[in-house]
Amino acid sequence: MSKVLSKQEPKGTSDWLPDEFATRKYIFDCWRRVCLRYGFEEYLTPIVENADIYRAKSGEDVGGKELVTFTDLGGRELSIRPEMTPSVVRMVSKIYGASPKPLKYFSIANFMRNEKPQRGRNREFWQLNCDIFGSANEAADLEILSLALDLVLEFDPPTDSFALCLNSRRLIDGVLELVSANKLKSNGKSLVVRTLDKWKKLPQTAISERLQEAGLKKEAIIILEQFMSCRSLEEVAEKIPDLKNNLGFLEIDNAIKALADLGYGDFIEFDPSVIRGFDYYDGLVFEVFDKHPDNNRAMFGGGRYNGLAEIFGEKNFPAVGFAPGDEAAKLFLESWKLLDRGRYGLQEKYYLPLLSSDLILATRKLAKRLRSSGFNIFSGLEEQKIAKALEFANKKGFEKMIIFGADEGKIGKYKIKDMKTGAQLEKRV
Repeated sequence: MSKVLSKQEPKGTSDWLPDEFATRKYIFDCWRRVCLRYGFEEYLTPIVENADIYRAKSGEDVGGKELVTFTDLGGRELSIRPEMTPSVVRMVSKIYGASPKPLKYFSIANFMRNEKPQRGRNREFWQLNCDIFGSANEAADLEILSLALDLVLEFDPPTDSFALCLNSRRLIDGVLELVSANKLKSNGKSLVVRTLDKWKKLPQTAISERLQEAGLKKEAIIILEQFMSCRSLEEVAEKIPDLKNNLGFLEIDNAIKALADLGYGDFIEFDPSVIRGFDYYDGLVFEVFDKHPDNNRAMFGGGRYNGLAEIFGEKNFPAVGFAPGDEAAKLFLESWKLLDRGRYGLQEKYYLPLLSSDLILATRKLAKRLRSSGFNIFSGLEEQKIAKALEFANKKGFEKMIIFGADEGKIGKYKIKDMKTGAQLEKRV
């Protein structure tokens, strides 16, 4: 006997049966609708890339231990994409010089990371990626932030269910200049930034050890702790006055005021722990947080990254973007009870059983006519008694059933039965 193979999907991946697919499609359709409303254009890149493009700028986790790599027949080391940003920058690098600016692109694609599966995070996942290329103006940052907010608001969430938390890598650089006095060890800045990114995830003793390993003295660590405890720009200015004229401080302040003027003020917060672990960020960074007590986590984030094109041998160009994932979006919708069939915008499903083998052709013709009129018709393929047909329709969750048996066929009519109320409507074939 041949070996029996497992029916289970690979760890960290999921089969999407029709009900699950409908949920994901609803999420993707909402994302796509908002992006198109903003004038963004849709693209797609290959699912594999040269592994080195992720090692260059994606950080120690995504660009290191989480990469899923393999060697192709030509001896090239490839990776299944763990994120989209290096891929889209590679693609844009080919056309940037000849393209009118700005470029506004989005994609909805699947990715793979070799990480431990957990609630809200699988090894295989889907993301929306939105990016603006070719504008260093604050207006581009503002558009990306507005788009991020409108993507969440498209689901009509309740008041105080989420927040967009802002920070800036320029502000982080300003803090590091104050505390390090250019005495950080080789690669020390990257280690400090990655440590700050884990501020809420690691014990404070582990944080201090990593900062000391990067070359920071105890006095410098105290200043960092003061900064990381701030909950507003006013508090930053009060505790560390030297940062008031920092470019990052000013761009955060400008963004908060502009978003408030646009009516988004209730959703915006300053949060120094929003660092974003990728090495390519160099300006404003943000994360959108789910405030439900069962989640209480970042749903997605992004920011300004102007220095990534150089890894492809091109002159750097301005870029800003973000990437929400399907798992965190689904948890948000489930937790706040925003998922119901009506929100999917799905058509009512009609079941048209074959109630008489003598009516095969007539039943098929009726199905064809109803479908051409825009109805969603599930046709039975085997002859059924009316009781079995009703039982099947209930199990499948059909809203309506079309009754077209021998008696109906004789008079050239059919009935539409509402499966919830039992009401019937008679119509001519």
